[in-house]
Amino acid sequence: MCSALNRPAEAVTESRIEAQPITPWAPRPLDRVAMRQTWRNLTFLHWSYEPAVVARLLPPGLTVDTFDGVAYVGLIPFEIHNLRGIPHFPETNVRTYVVGPDGSRAVWFFSLDAARLLAVIGARAAYHLPYFWAKMQVAAENETVCYTSRRKWPHLGRHFADIVIRAEDRRPTSWQGTALPHIDFLTARYRLYALHRGRLACAQIEHDPWPLTHATVIKLDQNLIEAAGLPTAQGAPLVHFSAELNVRIGYIGLC
Repeated sequence: MCSALNRPAEAVTESRIEAQPITPWAPRPLDRVAMRQTWRNLTFLHWSYEPAVVARLLPPGLTVDTFDGVAYVGLIPFEIHNLRGIPHFPETNVRTYVVGPDGSRAVWFFSLDAARLLAVIGARAAYHLPYFWAKMQVAAENETVCYTSRRKWPHLGRHFADIVIRAEDRRPTSWQGTALPHIDFLTARYRLYALHRGRLACAQIEHDPWPLTHATVIKLDQNLIEAAGLPTAQGAPLVHFSAELNVRIGYIGLC
């Protein structure tokens, strides 16, 4: 095997910025598509953090996005397919959720590990993202998915992840009407921010609403979160799985 209140909880931001509403779909279509990808065997693992702990790692201009006063950090392993010119490869990212200067709800990446050196170099150069080259593997058998990662550059194996999950059912679950309003907060993010020469840059992302299923952690051993400068995650993570999603990514530019 390789509040308890009678109204839905609301996601808010730790600032006076009026954040855009969260919806399962992209708030607007892409004007120009820079690349297309297919994400497969993707697992969302999320832990709650105190907002101040996360905020100290963010650049000026971004504020922590919170749900019921709590920030979240995600560890997301998956496979990238159909990226033009590069064979498919695994990736694992560590991220949190932010609100930008214009109120856009977005992703901030603390790190991204990928198994293709060309993809690492290209993403660092073109999108200014903190990619690292790693030896990685994803093995899926029935409902079980195993992810392994050992960072090759620049830390030579000191940072790693060994994760095994079981997707309870690969057929997408309808989350409508459930008591899980945080699902869209954690997954429906259609902008990423990066830092380029001390200035915020951003790119739009577009895809259909996430086809998510429940999942269970079988094994979890990692230090990628700690490598990002965060305290060790406490407690069991929230876990969601997606078998496949086609994604369109826009060009990056200064915000």
